[in-house]
Amino acid sequence: MNVSANKNTTLKVIAERAGVSATTVSRVLTGKSREYRISKKTEDLVTRISDELNYEPDILARSLRIKQTFTVGMIVPDISNPFFASITRYVENESRKAGYSVIVCDSQEDTKLEKDAIRILKMRKVDGMIICPVGKESKHISNILKQNIPVVIVDRYFPEFDVPCIVSDNYDGSVQAVNYLVKNGHRKIAFIQGVINTSVNRDRLKGYIDAHEMNNIPINKSFIVGEDFGERNGYIGTKILLNEPDRPTAIFGTSNLISIGAIRAIKEEHLKIPDDISLIAFDDQPYFDFLDPPITSVRQKKDDLGNISISLLLNSLRGNISYEKKRIMVPTELIVRRSVRKI
Repeated sequence: MNVSANKNTTLKVIAERAGVSATTVSRVLTGKSREYRISKKTEDLVTRISDELNYEPDILARSLRIKQTFTVGMIVPDISNPFFASITRYVENESRKAGYSVIVCDSQEDTKLEKDAIRILKMRKVDGMIICPVGKESKHISNILKQNIPVVIVDRYFPEFDVPCIVSDNYDGSVQAVNYLVKNGHRKIAFIQGVINTSVNRDRLKGYIDAHEMNNIPINKSFIVGEDFGERNGYIGTKILLNEPDRPTAIFGTSNLISIGAIRAIKEEHLKIPDDISLIAFDDQPYFDFLDPPITSVRQKKDDLGNISISLLLNSLRGNISYEKKRIMVPTELIVRRSVRKI
């Protein structure tokens, strides 16, 4: 008996023992219980029987038959960054529930590695991709779209792309942070930026500049430093700022890692937060609560960013709804702790 026949026979055996149809068994074992509203009781029964029989579906044969691999690709610029790691986790969790596996690629903030990752994912015949782009170039991503591969963009976007993109409201988050500092008497506010010319950095920088204008505070260009979202950039940027003749009273670090680098530099200079200098971070992290002092920060809703992105991609792959081509803005929230001093 060939492999296909063995598989069909096993499905029938499971169906007979569970008292359901072979179609129901197939839907349960491919992670489609929720999609077809199969009861938890039936799902548990089918799963238990399949485990007892050591049943393993022939994924390759199924993929060849229906021309789907039930695999999605995900590319992030820095998997070591808790922000991208969290989004990836939400994507993987929801994909698994839907019967899809995820191949994750780390571009390491390098456009060449991002291009390589796209090539590898295409070779693996993924059904679709979720891309958190490096954000410096877009042509290689545009080429994927021309091949009709479903793509969802997360975090950093390209205005010229007519595809779904899910982003935090970086502009408003930045405005909230600066306004809070101004409310506490600060007028000399530094800005340690991330990767220049990316949408995320542009939006956060615009929020910083506009908030100054709203409050009639002139911009000191020497207070805008940095060039990437990493910890070292935050460390070096803070060292530069602290050596300014008329140094800032507050620093706005535009990523969690930048802010950690800033904290290290401040401590090395034997200064205290917020007594000597105030600090606000963009992208709240659980450990910010446990630092001394706890860090005031702008919270991004990483669960929404991950869940919405995979939901849009899966809906497109299933053909349930039209492939939405719009930008979804996820609100940010200022989390006030104790790293800002009133002056």
